[in-house]
Amino acid sequence: MKNHSVAIVGAGNLAWHLAPALDNVGYTVREVYSRHDQNARQLASRLYQARVKSVLDFADSDVDIVILTVSDDAIEQVAADLVVPDDMLVVHTSGSTPLQVLEAAGTDNMGVFYPLQTFSKGVKVDFDDVPILVEGSTSRVEETLLEMARALSPTVAAITSESRLALHVAAVFASNFTNHLIAVAFGIMEDHDLDPDWLKPLIAETLNKSLDAGPAQAQTGPARRGDLGILRRHAEFLKNDPKVREIYALLSQHILDRYQS
Repeated sequence: MKNHSVAIVGAGNLAWHLAPALDNVGYTVREVYSRHDQNARQLASRLYQARVKSVLDFADSDVDIVILTVSDDAIEQVAADLVVPDDMLVVHTSGSTPLQVLEAAGTDNMGVFYPLQTFSKGVKVDFDDVPILVEGSTSRVEETLLEMARALSPTVAAITSESRLALHVAAVFASNFTNHLIAVAFGIMEDHDLDPDWLKPLIAETLNKSLDAGPAQAQTGPARRGDLGILRRHAEFLKNDPKVREIYALLSQHILDRYQS
C-alpha cells in the first residue's frame, strides 16, 4: 500500500470521524480547510501532523488526495474553487451527488468515498461496522479508493452514481425518516404528559426484530391487521395536528396496500 497523504476540506460531523480514522491507518492527514477557522483548528488538534489551511489552493501541497466533506449543495462550488495539480485526486463523500460534479475542479482524477453511516461529533463510530462505497473516474482511481476503504472497513464495494443514489434514498428511509418518526412519537407522549422512555423498549425490540426476522415478517399494528376502526380512531385523535395526521394516513395506507390487497 502506498502511504497516501490527505487533505480534508470541511470540518463537520463526517470529517470529525473520518480524518482521525484515516490518520490511524496510515493515510496521513496533513491539511485541514474549513470556511470556519475555529472548526479547522479543532479538527487539526485531533490529528497527528495536520496543519490548518486557509485557502483552497493545493497547487504546491504535498498531499495526494483532497477529500471534500462539505454539504452536498456546496460540493460543486468548492470543487470549482479548488486549485489542484493534474495528478492530485479530488474526492467527495456524498451519497446522492454524482461523480461528475467534480469536473468543476478541472482534474481527470475524481472519485467518491461514501461511508454509509450517520455521523455526529459526540457519538463514537467504529469504521469496522461501516460499509464504504466508492466510485472512480478511472480504474486506477477506483483501485486507489478501494484500497483506502479496505484500510478502514471490511465491507467495501465500487458502485455507480446511480446505484449510490438508490442506496442513499434507502438510507434516508431507514435512518432519517425512522429517527424523525421516533421524534414525532416522543412529541405525542410529551404533549400528553407521558414519559417518552416508555417507548424505548418497544423501539429497540422493533428494530431488533426487523433486522433479525426481516421487516416484512416483523410488521405489526392496526394497518397490518386491516383494523379500520382503530385507524379511524387514531385519525380522529390526531385531528388537531393535520400534518402528523397526514403522515399517519399515508403510512397506514401504504401498509394496507402492501398487506391487505
